[in-house]
Amino acid sequence: MSNDTLMLGVSGLRGTVGGSLTPAVLQQLAAAFAAFLGQSSPRNGRHIRIVLGRDSRPSGFFVRDAAAAALAAAGCEVIDLDVVSTPGVEMMVRHLEADGGMIVTASHNPIQWNGLKMLNREGMALSAADAMAVRRLFDRNEPRWVPVDKLVPPSRNTQTHALHIKRVLDYIDVKAVAARRFRVVLDSVNGAGAVPTATLLSKLGCEVVHMNATPDGQFAHEPEPTAANLTSLCDEVRRRRAQVGFAQDPDADRLAIVDENGVYIGEEYSFALVAQWLLSRHSGVAVTNLSTSRLIDAVAAGTSSRVVRTPVGEANVVSAMVAHNAVVGGEGNGGVIDPRIVPGRDSLVGIAYVLQLMTATGKTIAQLVNELPRYTMIKTKFDCRREDADRAVAALAREFSHESVDRQDGIRIDWPDAWVHARPSNTEPIMRLIGEASTPELAQQRIAALRSVVDRELGVA
Repeated sequence: MSNDTLMLGVSGLRGTVGGSLTPAVLQQLAAAFAAFLGQSSPRNGRHIRIVLGRDSRPSGFFVRDAAAAALAAAGCEVIDLDVVSTPGVEMMVRHLEADGGMIVTASHNPIQWNGLKMLNREGMALSAADAMAVRRLFDRNEPRWVPVDKLVPPSRNTQTHALHIKRVLDYIDVKAVAARRFRVVLDSVNGAGAVPTATLLSKLGCEVVHMNATPDGQFAHEPEPTAANLTSLCDEVRRRRAQVGFAQDPDADRLAIVDENGVYIGEEYSFALVAQWLLSRHSGVAVTNLSTSRLIDAVAAGTSSRVVRTPVGEANVVSAMVAHNAVVGGEGNGGVIDPRIVPGRDSLVGIAYVLQLMTATGKTIAQLVNELPRYTMIKTKFDCRREDADRAVAALAREFSHESVDRQDGIRIDWPDAWVHARPSNTEPIMRLIGEASTPELAQQRIAALRSVVDRELGVA
C-alpha cells in the first residue's frame, strides 16, 4: 500500500507515520468521536469521560498526545492509561464508568503504521452503524471546541495491568495450574502485553522464558503472529524443552500457540482450545465470524453446544455474544473472548485457559490438537476497490446460488467437505478469499473456482 494510504472504517483509523497519519487527521477523528459521544448524556451527568491507552509503538506518544489534545479541547475528561494492552483498555472503560475509549494501535501492522480504535461505553468496538456515524462527523470536519470554563483536567491511571490479571485469575484454578510448573516460552514482540502477561504466568507458577519482552515497540520480527514470523519461538520451545509457546501481537489481543515439539499449530486453534475448556464446563453458544475454521463446530458438537456466525469484526462477534448470552466468542486470527472478563479479544484470557485445559486433561498441546479434526485453511488476497469487490460478490452469489450461501459479509459458500469466504476488507483496499477443506488440494480447488468467477466478472485476463 502507498505511504499516503489512510484507512478509516469499522476497525477505526490506520495510517502511516510520516505519511497519511498526521496530527491534523488524528485530531479530526478525536473531535468527531467526542462529538459522537456528546450526542448521549454523560454517565456522570457532567462531562464525557474517555479512557485512552496505547500499545508500545515508538510513534504512540505523538498519536496519543494529538488525540488527547483534541478530546480535551472538546470538553472531555481524558484518563490516560499509558502503555497497556487493547483488552486492558476495553476492561477499563467499564471499570472507570467511562463514556468511551480510544486505543492508539495498528494491531499487527508493521512498525510504520499506527492508528486509533474507538470503543463505546461498554468497552466494545463500535458497531458498523456507530463507526459510520463517526465517519460522517469526521468528513464534516466541524469540531466543537469548548470555552475555558468547560475544560476538564486530564488524569493518569495505573491500575490496568493489576486489575486485568486479577480478573483473569478469578476464573482459573491457580493452585492446580501452578502445581504443574509449566515451562512456557512467551514472545511478546516487544509489545504492550509484555509486562502483564509475564506477571500472569508468574502467578500461575510457570517457568517463563520471555522473548522480546521490552514494551518499546521495536518489533524483533514482523509483528503478525503467523508461522513465518515465529520460527525463533518454535526453535526456543524445542531448545528449552518447554511444554508450550505463546505469541502475542503488539496490542496483545491475538494469540498464537506453539506445541511442545516446537510446531506452530496456528491461530485457529487458540479459539478452539479455549472454547473446548469453557464449553466442557458449561455448554451453550459459541460465537465466531464467517472466516473462522470449522474446528469450533467440532468442539461445539462434542459439548452439546451450538455455533452462531457473524460478519468479520470484533464488534459483530461481541454484539452477537450479548444477544445470544454466549459462553465464549472468538475469531480465527487468535482472538479469544470471555465476556465476563473483557468484551473483546484477549490473549491473556487465551493463555490462562489453555494452561487450565492442559492441567485439567493432563494432555499436551499436540495431544489436544490431534483430537480435533484436521483441516487445511488457505488465505489469499488481491488488490480490489470496494465497488469492484461488491460486483464480484454479486457474481459469486449468482454462480453458486444452488449451494449453501451466507451473505452477511461478502459471501460464504459451504459444501459438505469445504467452505470459502469471499469478502472485501474493512481496513485495506483488497478482497480476501479464505477457504478450508480436509486437504490442501481441495481447499485450493474451491478457492480457484471462486477466483475464476471473480476474474471473469472484473475482466481480469
